[in-house]
Amino acid sequence: GLGDVYKRQLLILARSAVLALVLALLVLLLHPLLLQLGFTLMSPRPELLALSESYAGIRIFSAPAVLLNYAIVGWFIGRQDTRWPMLIVVATNLINIVLDFVFIIGLEMNSDGAALATVLAEYLGCGLAIVAVCRSRITLPAGLWRELSSWSGYRTLLRSNRHLFVRTMLLLSSFAFFTAMGERLGGDVLAANALLMQLVLLAAYGMDGFAFAAEGLCGQRLGAGDLAGFYRAVRRCGLWCMLAGGVMSLFFILFHDPVFHLLTSIPEVRQLLDTYLPWLVILPLVAAPSYLLDGVFIGSAETRYMMITMIFSVLVVYLPLWWLSRPWGNHGLWLAFIAFNAARGWSLYLCYLRLGRRQAWLRPASAHR
Repeated sequence: GLGDVYKRQLLILARSAVLALVLALLVLLLHPLLLQLGFTLMSPRPELLALSESYAGIRIFSAPAVLLNYAIVGWFIGRQDTRWPMLIVVATNLINIVLDFVFIIGLEMNSDGAALATVLAEYLGCGLAIVAVCRSRITLPAGLWRELSSWSGYRTLLRSNRHLFVRTMLLLSSFAFFTAMGERLGGDVLAANALLMQLVLLAAYGMDGFAFAAEGLCGQRLGAGDLAGFYRAVRRCGLWCMLAGGVMSLFFILFHDPVFHLLTSIPEVRQLLDTYLPWLVILPLVAAPSYLLDGVFIGSAETRYMMITMIFSVLVVYLPLWWLSRPWGNHGLWLAFIAFNAARGWSLYLCYLRLGRRQAWLRPASAHR
């Protein structure tokens, strides 16, 4: 919104790509320790541990492709070019599905086949992302390589992303905690929760599209000093995000039976899916504000509030409520998870109102860090 030339955009992408590859290298070097720590925290049963270790040992090698893909997709979304991110995601997932059939059903590689299919799909998707950047008609400016070697630029990028790092680690830990606690309730509950979580992610993709739109639109409007346009973008993206959540909830109500039969042929798991269906229906409606406001706060570079509200939602709402509702079994776990998503949305909304009352949305970009 400030009218920056393409050189600044390319620097952001290039530095993000370098950081992505450096982080991927660290992950690959440290993955034995990281995986051991993860499995220790999750404490899977012995019969699942061997399968999990084998799957993760293969899956970890997609780290360079995954992290580089994140940087490129985020760059396109920030430029309000969502066509390429859509093509990249669709292509990656279609390739993954085809390779799943080949490795799991055709070659009978089971969970190892699923891991290998995902690794190959991620690298092919990353290749498509690189092609997309090359086709974006942006030429390399003079002095780009010299600026890439300057540590100050990376320091600024890391500083502006540190809050997002903490927030995202807590979010991923919350999902891992949900999986670990479900595993303690039995194999069938673990399977049912895993399938329901895939449908939760499906609903999230529908709402995330409008959150991504909010990132680009809100950032552009604030950069241009258009506060009225910023609020207009928030309202319109919020309306469509809530509508998307409502559509997904209605979809689950109307079509859960054929979807569940498509996901599993195990009668016990299907019965559990029916039992926990109400939580699946409620979740998109409850979680929609958090998805939308994530986009608003990322686009406005107010990531510190995202970190603070995530810490509150995990430590004050999610974990205490799970502890108190343990007698309710998996219903208590789902209750805590939904309350966690509700707390994320409401706490971010309170921060949104606070910034509005203080007229702080139009602060200089340096102040947002």
